[in-house]
Amino acid sequence: MSCQRPLGFISETGQLAAFDIGFNGTWYTAGDGEPYRPCANYHTHNICNWMVREDDPNPLCRSCRLTKVIPDLSKPQNLERWFKMESAKRRLLYSLMTLGLPIWEPVEGKPELAFHFMEDVTDDEYGQELTVKSTVVTGHNNGTITLNLKEAEDSSRIMMREKMNERYRTLIGHFRHESGHFYWDWLIRGTRELASFRALFGDESINYPAALKRYYDNGPIDDWQSCWISPYASSHAWEDWAETWAHYLHIVDTLDTAAYYGVAVADNRVTQPTSSRHCSFSQLYDDWCRLTTMLNGLNRSMGLDDAYPFVIPGPAQKKLEYIHELIKRSVTSSPTQNEADG
Repeated sequence: MSCQRPLGFISETGQLAAFDIGFNGTWYTAGDGEPYRPCANYHTHNICNWMVREDDPNPLCRSCRLTKVIPDLSKPQNLERWFKMESAKRRLLYSLMTLGLPIWEPVEGKPELAFHFMEDVTDDEYGQELTVKSTVVTGHNNGTITLNLKEAEDSSRIMMREKMNERYRTLIGHFRHESGHFYWDWLIRGTRELASFRALFGDESINYPAALKRYYDNGPIDDWQSCWISPYASSHAWEDWAETWAHYLHIVDTLDTAAYYGVAVADNRVTQPTSSRHCSFSQLYDDWCRLTTMLNGLNRSMGLDDAYPFVIPGPAQKKLEYIHELIKRSVTSSPTQNEADG
């Protein structure tokens, strides 16, 4: 910044703020002088830019507290991989906060969000050739999202994308997908939403391991493009939900960024999707179609892959709209950020 002040993100307000540093080492917000300190992972590892209120006894910020397992930092390459993991996680959390979704406060009967960043265990059994003894599977279980550390390594992720015949595989995409499983437990499981969910996504009680085995053995349903947002979404109702949820977060976060920069496509200015609960799905979807057409065209001009290599069929649009309306219904009792800021 031109003012030369350090910056830090205040999760309670959702704002990136400038700070003045006092003689005692306390960081004070420029202007109103609220006392904060950087997350301990800023001072120790330089991987976090979130702030902690000065009167909070926990040395970690609200984001880093959610990470219960970190990589083995005795391996030099793991610090950068962990940094990438935490960066993607913070972007996810920011999106969830702007949508007003529950993150921080425990609720009886609901899973608590946590993250494990782990790597495959290898054994130098054959001299220089490392053999895998234990493989970490990226996934979600009762609130805990586990990600394999190799997903933070570009070459490994690209290799896996090609092996799985995927057009899109990113670190933030993994976080968004797995968060979908987490919020299914919060918003659908055991609620009155279950019937409407099944009407759109199918019966989640169908044997899940067997469904995934069929998918990996035989591939997606032949005509998956007519109903699902991705091949993997056709494997089971839970994966259809998680894939669609991830795409909804892709849409909201990208439109939010475009709106911040004042992007307009063919004289149509992008509406900030999280600024008002009254933003209709049709407005959001129209903005998305215009924006991704432009983004894909720009990428092709640079010889790059499409930014959004998907065609969304009608049934998948209805699923996206369902998620849009479900989130609006689920947060009606909480003030928007603008309202909270006065």
